[in-house]
Amino acid sequence: MNNFLEQLEQKKSLEEGLKFLSDNFEDKIVFSTSFGIEDQVITDAIFSQKLKNIEAFTLDTGRLFPETYAVWDKTLLQYNQPIRVYYPDADHLEKYVNANGINGFYNSVELRKECCNIRKVVPLKKALKGAKIWITGLRAQQSDNRNDLKIIQRDEQNQLYKYNPLLHWTTDEVVHYLKQKGVPYNTLHDQNFISIGCAPCTRAVREGEDFRAGRWWWEDQSKKECGLHK
Repeated sequence: MNNFLEQLEQKKSLEEGLKFLSDNFEDKIVFSTSFGIEDQVITDAIFSQKLKNIEAFTLDTGRLFPETYAVWDKTLLQYNQPIRVYYPDADHLEKYVNANGINGFYNSVELRKECCNIRKVVPLKKALKGAKIWITGLRAQQSDNRNDLKIIQRDEQNQLYKYNPLLHWTTDEVVHYLKQKGVPYNTLHDQNFISIGCAPCTRAVREGEDFRAGRWWWEDQSKKECGLHK
């Protein structure tokens, strides 16, 4: 396994790395997309090469922007490839909302994390079940918390390996790829939305702010993760 992962890490292009993974790895491979610009780059590289044995999935929290649903639909139409969707458990969500209100996550960090756990973390665990490699669109430039990431790293929490092929890409490189390939993207990015999550928890980023400033902006700036990537 280590020799295989070393060979994967040495692949110079995104397309080459994904094809090598698809052609040479027999266990379950999944790719998570939230339809941000990074994920759309990887989606194009997988779907354009018709890499059938990489399962693309997304998490529908029930609080996404209309623009996110729009680019989701455009992506399905353009590539005619499946993207599996996972939803929160209805009973858990009902209990949370009935106890805390529809926007209870604004009231404390604990309630916000509980909401993220119900809407994202628990569905993610379902999506990752049985997978041995998880492809993500994480980039080091997105957050100080991600500077120490590696292109391939062990995720002990989920008992698999994470493959971050865009880790060292710049935003300009991501945008150039989208424009060159004609890849659909979330139009909120044109309005200074950089990291796009749930609608109540995301705002546009102001000049001079960092990449994650628009997420959970009412909280301490050091707590900018939801639990999906620890």
